Amino acid sequence: MSECFVYITLPGQEEAVTAGRFELDAGRDGVPVGRFVYGRRYLQRDDAVEFDPVELRLGEREYRTTHHKGVFGVLRDAGPDYWGRLVIERHAGRPPADELGYLLESADDRAGALGFGLGVQPPAPRREYNQTLALARLQQIAEALLDEAARTDVTAVQVAELMRAGTSMGGARPKVVVEDNGELWLAKFNLKDDRWNMARVEHAMLRLAARCGLDVAQSKVVSVGGRDVLLVRRFDRDKTERGYFRHRMVSGLSLLRADEGYQDRPRWSYLLLAEEVRRACLEAEKDVQELFRRMCFNALISNNDDHPRNHALLARDRHWQLAPAYDLTPNPQVSIERRDLALTVGDFGRAATAQNLLSQATRFGLRPGDAAALVEAMRETVQAQWFATTRAAGVSEADCDRIAGAFVYPGFQTTMERE
Repeated sequence: MSECFVYITLPGQEEAVTAGRFELDAGRDGVPVGRFVYGRRYLQRDDAVEFDPVELRLGEREYRTTHHKGVFGVLRDAGPDYWGRLVIERHAGRPPADELGYLLESADDRAGALGFGLGVQPPAPRREYNQTLALARLQQIAEALLDEAARTDVTAVQVAELMRAGTSMGGARPKVVVEDNGELWLAKFNLKDDRWNMARVEHAMLRLAARCGLDVAQSKVVSVGGRDVLLVRRFDRDKTERGYFRHRMVSGLSLLRADEGYQDRPRWSYLLLAEEVRRACLEAEKDVQELFRRMCFNALISNNDDHPRNHALLARDRHWQLAPAYDLTPNPQVSIERRDLALTVGDFGRAATAQNLLSQATRFGLRPGDAAALVEAMRETVQAQWFATTRAAGVSEADCDRIAGAFVYPGFQTTMERE
């Protein structure tokens, strides 16, 4: 059995406090069992807050799980995904013994407000961050680490630099955390085998989504060493005189109590996610309607990478709200008759059609007529403005041609027959 303390930075504070203890047991038959208890002193605090609104609500009890290899969803959200795991494994020279090892090895500036350690007292918060000037060097190291042929040439010092730059922001694409103009940004690198300039295209999609009325993360593109890098402002951080406030976050995957494996795909659903948002959020009706708009936007740009990790709740104070939209990417596909999203949309499953979007609109708090008007307005906006928006974001004409088939594909307005 392995164990650690779990720390949290409370709303309006810069210093973390110890909130509880997490244990991970190998379990019987190779099924890991996770256990968590809130500390009594933490529960006695007037400003104590829950880790998440689904699994680890405040309470004087032992929480147990066998899901996600024994790691509670909100703890998993604070841990590394593919890219971060690769960096951690290279830094240590081998994979950690269990999932807890990945949590402990992650850089301090992880997503959300949680932290992990072996000491009763949490470490001092990080004060120094890489600046945007370091991006060219960090990108070179990241590319070498991804390239198996060049991986052996990456030094321990270079891997340690990537560790300090952040390992727990999720996703397979290389990314690091940098400070720019007194704010923290997530820097996402282009890859050599990208089909188009991903940095500028994703930046353009965030702008297009904002024109459709969505609440989106702030972004910009910087050119470093002749390469474009997308910077997305971290909405789970706010600058203070002495450091940063850290805001709690929980992913849509954790809200749905789901995993990324095929067996949990039936729970990958906008409809179920709307129900969880309605239970958790202070302004629930506003947030579920925002979720409906995001579902529509993803259908209109053929974004089938809208998996549950690309949705989240955020708590800047004691209350939860839908986090700004992020990771919006078009995906032109061969099919022009039917395209699917990653999550269930309505009566016709995952089909990205107007009919399917409208089939369960009332579950998002929208009257049929209002929902139809909203979908049509967004369709018109995307169709009329996607090209100008992408060009204004610096996307080349050649790249616009490559992604053109993603927008309002012909099958979007197809009438579907019930089986």
